Amino acid sequence: MVCRWLTVPLLSGFLIFIEVIAVGQGTFARDQKLVESVTGNHNISGAPSFDLNVPRNVTTAVGQTAFLHCRVHHMGDKEVSWMRKRDMHILSAGILMYTSDLRFQVIHPDKSENWTLQIKSPQERDSGVYECQVSTEPKMSLNYTLNVIEARARINGTSDIYVKTGSLLTLTCLMSQGPHHLGTVAWYRGNQEVVTSPRSENDVNAEPRISVETEWSDALTSRLRITQAKLSDSGNYSCVPTFAKKASVTVHVINGEHPAAMQHGNTAAGSPTSKTVLLLLAFFLGRLR
Repeated sequence: MVCRWLTVPLLSGFLIFIEVIAVGQGTFARDQKLVESVTGNHNISGAPSFDLNVPRNVTTAVGQTAFLHCRVHHMGDKEVSWMRKRDMHILSAGILMYTSDLRFQVIHPDKSENWTLQIKSPQERDSGVYECQVSTEPKMSLNYTLNVIEARARINGTSDIYVKTGSLLTLTCLMSQGPHHLGTVAWYRGNQEVVTSPRSENDVNAEPRISVETEWSDALTSRLRITQAKLSDSGNYSCVPTFAKKASVTVHVINGEHPAAMQHGNTAAGSPTSKTVLLLLAFFLGRLR
């Protein structure tokens, strides 16, 4: 009798203990699913989701192909579309294009999660917001901002630069606007490209008379240096970046000094020399007599 009397409460206690464990595990599983769904660590339902680790504010230069990358996980049987927000124009559905503008194209490799909107030869008017959409219910969408700028090169100094024969001429071209993948820079005198002079066979250690150096820092900088300037070095010089508006200056190599603009060493001076000032002063004093 005693054994039977003890068996009932022990069995009840054991069952209560098992129930507590089961409830606790269920609560933990439920909480874990909630955390995972909030943090995005695991897509329990397998529903489509955007990859947010892609650039969504894209800057490019006029004429340089732009790419807007939309990556969608767990697509299933859903469809990806691109829309231009400015005029609410649907540009594509899947890989089919719904615009007569042939500059727009969707790139989607087979079995890839990427749906890339490509815009060839973009212009400033193409700047704005583009929306990547997924045909869920309700619809999913993600905005992308495209900035198309007209990058311009700039040559330090005035538009007319005067140097004396035998002097060092340095032209510095800067381009700080635009993305940093704008290619490189070419220099021209008239229609003839200016390149670094070949080294002398008699003195391979001698510095070339004409040299071109281009480098990236905070801006794209290119320097054209001409040592021992000659009268024949005169002309119109242009700095022509790969994807930007060119800049030009006119170089005058002269015998003697010019009263308005002389380049001394590496700097283009925009003020008269002291000798010129004295000559002008003597001229006006002579007129007053």
